[in-house]
Amino acid sequence: MNKTAFFVFRGDPLCFMHVMLNALDMQTRNMDVKVILEGESVKLVQALIESGNKLFQQLIDKGLIDAVCKACSAKMGVLAYNQASGLPMADDLNGHPAMSAYLDKGYAIVTM
Repeated sequence: MNKTAFFVFRGDPLCFMHVMLNALDMQTRNMDVKVILEGESVKLVQALIESGNKLFQQLIDKGLIDAVCKACSAKMGVLAYNQASGLPMADDLNGHPAMSAYLDKGYAIVTM
């Protein structure tokens, strides 16, 4: 089985749109896919939830968002919102999600 972890750093909604489309497509093809929000992308959680973005809601419903960076959420001023969203937070690498944890599980990492 193909295993891919998208580590999203950019806060650009258009860039993230492509991550959402690809993650959902890969999941429908029975691929194991995870989306991890890091860097500026942690600010997208509030914008996408509050705008009612259907693709983002599909990612949530299908459990494809594996982690939101706790340290970046704090730095970007969205920690309280992101924690309250119910999305999983990660901080196993000095406050950030560790890529090594995904590599250890056989995931290929794509950064955006």
